[in-house]
Amino acid sequence: MTVPTGTRPDDARRHNRFALLRRLHIDGPCTRATLATELGLNRSTIKAVVDGLAESGVVTEAVPAQRSGAGRPSLLVLPQPQSAVVLAVDIRVDQVTMAMVGIGGQVLGRHSWNLHRTTRLPGEVITHIAESAELLREELAVTTQGVGVSVPGVVRRSDGLVHEAPNLGWRDVALGQRLAAVLQRPVQVANDAELGALAEHVRGAARGSSDLVYLSADVGVGGGVIAGGRPLRGTGGHVGELGHMLVRPGGRACFCGAQGCWETEVGEAALCRALGLPEDTPRGVLVAELRGLAAAPEKIDTILREFTEWLVIGLVTVVNMMAPELVVLGDLFTALPPALVERVRERVHERSLVSRAIGGIRIVTSPLGRDAKLVGAAELAFEPVLGAV
Repeated sequence: MTVPTGTRPDDARRHNRFALLRRLHIDGPCTRATLATELGLNRSTIKAVVDGLAESGVVTEAVPAQRSGAGRPSLLVLPQPQSAVVLAVDIRVDQVTMAMVGIGGQVLGRHSWNLHRTTRLPGEVITHIAESAELLREELAVTTQGVGVSVPGVVRRSDGLVHEAPNLGWRDVALGQRLAAVLQRPVQVANDAELGALAEHVRGAARGSSDLVYLSADVGVGGGVIAGGRPLRGTGGHVGELGHMLVRPGGRACFCGAQGCWETEVGEAALCRALGLPEDTPRGVLVAELRGLAAAPEKIDTILREFTEWLVIGLVTVVNMMAPELVVLGDLFTALPPALVERVRERVHERSLVSRAIGGIRIVTSPLGRDAKLVGAAELAFEPVLGAV
């Protein structure tokens, strides 16, 4: 994500404060001299902004451990994590994870619980989130200033209405409004894959990339897109349901009501079938089986040949449509054997006109793993909070 640059006029003090705080939040501690250079501000302006934040307890300053050159060293400016805290919530089909996250991205505390058919009803989930949030606040002695929520479904960003989350069995759930009412905090809700893309862009494999596609496999498959450095959302914020591209007409029935969706060929159940496991195999067992294949690359073609082909077919379509710099594979895809990922990369390059035209699309696995959507939910919550600190 591009860090905003500061300006010099007095009426831009709030903007300068936000720009400096955003820089510290994303990239961590740095010296006053570095802040002045990166934000395009003179040292007296930086001093005024830092002094104001220090007086408010938002940052502290220290002499750098390593000094270079003679003279008085530029002080190191460090964000204070507990000075601005948000609640991040990642709702999945089988589990909910939540964390209190301080400025700078530091996780102060977290909690998770499993979901079953009877406990994934919207009311049950909302109640459990509210109760767990209160326990975390009391345990950590912090006050939250905003809430970000990740949901595996089609979300209206303006008010957090979950139009449809097929794998959860949700339809027209006013999640944002209902959570805001019980948590008494501003709540923002977004599609899980969109937040995975945001997380990778800000803190993961896609830092420095302005055009990327994040693709995650869980029970379903979702996609998030960053185009020109900004999330691509489409009308009403509804974009990224890449798992529901039709790739196999007349294929397996999908939770969404269609047949032959991409996620029926490369999602969790498809991976279980490819490995000869029951479709309800525990996630840990499935991941262990995939990791085991890394030690036997000669078996990959035999065992995962069909899975690989469907993954390549979908990725070629995505790359030809989006022309990203980078494709990041998240969640279960991070457990795929490296040799398979390399094979997928080669085949996408061979079959995609766009990839050949630009000299190849980078395809990598996420360094954030299963936490990507939780990280994205925290960043979603911080967007308005940083401007108000």
